[in-house]
Amino acid sequence: MSLRSEAYTNPQWAEADLEAIFARTWQWVCHVEKLAEPGSYVSATIAGMPVAVVRDRDGSLRAFYNVCKHRAHELLSGSGTTGSIVCPYHAWVYGLDGQLKGARRADRMDTFDKSEICLHQVQVEEFGGFVFVNLDPTARPLGEQAADLAVEIERWAPDVARLTHAKRLSYDVKTNWKNVIDNFLECYHCHIAHKEFVDLVDMDTYEVKTHGIWSSHFAEAGRHANAAYDVSHATVNQHAVWWLWPNTCLLRYPGRGNFMVFQILPAGPDRTLETWDFYFETPELNDGEVQSVRYVDEVLQQQDISLVESVQRGMKTPAFNQGRIVYDPAGSGLSEHGVHHFHGLVLEAYRSLADAGEDIG
Repeated sequence: MSLRSEAYTNPQWAEADLEAIFARTWQWVCHVEKLAEPGSYVSATIAGMPVAVVRDRDGSLRAFYNVCKHRAHELLSGSGTTGSIVCPYHAWVYGLDGQLKGARRADRMDTFDKSEICLHQVQVEEFGGFVFVNLDPTARPLGEQAADLAVEIERWAPDVARLTHAKRLSYDVKTNWKNVIDNFLECYHCHIAHKEFVDLVDMDTYEVKTHGIWSSHFAEAGRHANAAYDVSHATVNQHAVWWLWPNTCLLRYPGRGNFMVFQILPAGPDRTLETWDFYFETPELNDGEVQSVRYVDEVLQQQDISLVESVQRGMKTPAFNQGRIVYDPAGSGLSEHGVHHFHGLVLEAYRSLADAGEDIG
């Protein structure tokens, strides 16, 4: 059986998602190219918390709560390059390692010791060509939890770290974030809702496998002219897709060297913010890539948004509480075992929160 509808509609469960899931898991921030040089930084919001990731002068990657230790003002915004971290409120200055370097007029205070003040650190890790952070200081490294995923990405997308960002698409969707993940993790609906997609992908070869905190979707694809986009000059002829618990989707579609990150962020019990980031061999898109981005934006996304918003409306009615999971023991794409795997991880996170004495639901 699926999760109960209240997990998708009740504000208390939405709060539990932030605390039990998003504040305790590895969250995608950016491609490594954005933090390649010393002094480069990226700010982000993780589980409602401001975070900054910085490349230190020695080349190490550091992450902090993006909050000044003086009066809690946020420090960095957007992304860029800096020689130091300067608070825009009272101009306290921190090194790229987070250590306080200077505080205006504080040298007049006998009891003020700047060596005792450092930004609050957050776990950060490079993984599969991207940068991830985790607010949970006790969390195991992502490279340990998903070592086999790193191997798969290296096998199917060995060029991922060398690709460059070319395009971002953003969407504000009227549904719970878990509905988006549910929809992403099964292709049981594809023949019905995505006729262009099943023309692009050889569904006879479509296979879904689940592992620890991730799952994979593989199929031969882009072998002939199709209704989605032009693949006549494709050097990649596979549909290789990975979902990383809880909300990061990594994709490599037919075309020349490419990679996409589809990130799903909760913005309330019935609102989700989605981004698609496209990485190609060059920042300028060729004709086939222009078509592929347009296909995702104007066809695939519109189809899926219509589906998940309809599901959200249905879940608010008294007619639905739980649904049956359709399972194919052969692991084909026409199966919802990937959804079942996701729901198991959600329930495990809820149990961990309850075991800690938190009241949810």
